Amino acid sequence: MRSCEKDKMLTLPAQLTGSPIEIHPSFNPMIGPSPYVLINMGARYVPCMHNVPGVQDRTSGGAISWPCPNTTTNDVADCNLNQLCGFNMPDSENPVYPGSPGLHQANPPDQWFRFITPMFLHAGIIHIGFNMLLQITLGREMEIAIGPIRFFLVYVCSGIFGFVLGGNFAATGIASTGASGALFGILALTLLDLLYTWSERKKPWNDLAFIMLDVVISFILGLLPGLDNFSHIGGFFMGLVLGICILHSPNALRKGINQDEPPYIPVSQIKASDGDRPDAGITGFAKNPVGFFKGRKPAWWAWWLVRVGSLVFVLIVFILLLNNFYVYRKTCTWCKYLSCLVSYPTSSQSPTFSVG
Repeated sequence: MRSCEKDKMLTLPAQLTGSPIEIHPSFNPMIGPSPYVLINMGARYVPCMHNVPGVQDRTSGGAISWPCPNTTTNDVADCNLNQLCGFNMPDSENPVYPGSPGLHQANPPDQWFRFITPMFLHAGIIHIGFNMLLQITLGREMEIAIGPIRFFLVYVCSGIFGFVLGGNFAATGIASTGASGALFGILALTLLDLLYTWSERKKPWNDLAFIMLDVVISFILGLLPGLDNFSHIGGFFMGLVLGICILHSPNALRKGINQDEPPYIPVSQIKASDGDRPDAGITGFAKNPVGFFKGRKPAWWAWWLVRVGSLVFVLIVFILLLNNFYVYRKTCTWCKYLSCLVSYPTSSQSPTFSVG
């Protein structure tokens, strides 16, 4: 994590509450800020992103108040939604008073960027530590292997997809942060790379056991309160799909079609990707689109159909999830058990945090 991000994570809570970590009204076990500060800094929090039943369609009981970002007591909160969400949310996007227009109001909250910003926030020092441990082990090796551009693409897309999935199926009262979804995408890349090069590995079963142990432990931990398993699941799924699209073809396939590929090189320097073929790679396709497809064997075509189909499939799923999040808002009663075996609060007015 960059030093400027760490500085903001420590200094802003200190400015708001007088301490860089939450000690009042409760203690943050991750040794970091309160969920209210995290929401104000950009955590995924559904009431800041669209209308929520029981909030915007409230018809009785008086105005709704949320805990303020600078709260250090259990006293009754006196902040409204736009004060909690921050980022200059206008008062017109906070119609949470009796008799308000309801779920179909003209100016609903729309802080869509909360699908992106949580990747760069963490619930505390312990959370950062676990994520950095995976980053400097599996993440470092994968980035060296495939290059920073491919790594960045998978990292960001996996993180966003994980938060979109969680936005659809996690409890609306949960403020979620962390880069675990992005790192699970990298973990999926590592698994694919192992399967593609299985016959060339010295101890492939040991490598597989290490990766699967990471996956199983992370998914099990994701069942505990305060952890967002949907970010793990979504990030892993996106990593698998993008891995199929951007990684070299499996070694067994390339041997079967008598084609070889050089090591990964920067995208800007790609000239060929199929051995000595002068019409291969991005440059070859741009110069001679017809020649790029000449002489290809059926197995090559089949694999590229898999790649294209995978990309189209994940784009459709992503669009459907966004449409469901903003329009239909359908969920399932059992989905919560994928993220937490113990019941957790679902009230939008009493936010807690989860780490992904």
